[in-house]
Amino acid sequence: MSNEILQKVEQLTQNGRVEVPAGVKLPAATRFTDINDLEGMRTAGRLAAEVLVMLEEFVVPGVSTEQLDIIAHNYMIEQQGAIPAPLNYHGFPKSCCTSVNDVVCHGIPNDKPLKKGDVVNIDITVIKNGYYGDTSKMFFVGPVAAHAERLAKVTQECLYLAIDMVKPGIQLGDIGAAIAAHAHKNHYSVVEDYCGHGVGTTFHGEPQVAHYGKPGTGYTLEEGMTLTIEPMINAGKKQLKHSGPDNWIAKTKDGRLSAQYEHTLLVTADGVEVLTRRPEETRFA
Repeated sequence: MSNEILQKVEQLTQNGRVEVPAGVKLPAATRFTDINDLEGMRTAGRLAAEVLVMLEEFVVPGVSTEQLDIIAHNYMIEQQGAIPAPLNYHGFPKSCCTSVNDVVCHGIPNDKPLKKGDVVNIDITVIKNGYYGDTSKMFFVGPVAAHAERLAKVTQECLYLAIDMVKPGIQLGDIGAAIAAHAHKNHYSVVEDYCGHGVGTTFHGEPQVAHYGKPGTGYTLEEGMTLTIEPMINAGKKQLKHSGPDNWIAKTKDGRLSAQYEHTLLVTADGVEVLTRRPEETRFA
């Protein structure tokens, strides 16, 4: 089966990336109250989730993150009529972020083949009709070590418990504190250098959503807001080091594993709608 997948990857990537079409530009905003705007966000979120689902079969030993990036890039443009938001964003050179093992975030796809036992976060952001959908998840390259699986599981739990808290009136300090408490209880650290963010007709906007904090403090969520929560959890210490062009690539300073999950969320009248929900996440259906 893996040979068939490798052949399919070769076929899908042999002609490289297709040209990026011109995009629709909308006024910058991260808060929405108009149903048309909300439908635009729902569409962008659904498409971002679909890219992650599509990529699942290709994350196997022998495939490079560069090939995964080409497949994602072409799928967004040719199949979805969307645009990959990361491409050329402040100089970022690729269409998605692929963060392998000790890379915390903003990993740049390259020609190095993935190997059995690697763990990789793939972060996808699409622009559709001027609206942004932003999401990421962890992928396992073949069987992985139990400690790597556990780190990914706890990181996803951190995201899910945060999502369950989202509703009008909740303060971001409460959400950050809950994420950090769950990570620390499991003997992990929380990355403090990066955060979630408002998202809408801009890629990154207010409010900033830290994954640590003090209960009873911080921005108060309101109905109609759209934002991401995307905890980055390290197996070792929280400190990072940076490398690559423009220092884009963030790695754990101690070389231990890191994991991340991300969803784009809409604050509703009585809770939350997960705009980037994948089909297997039936808890949010």
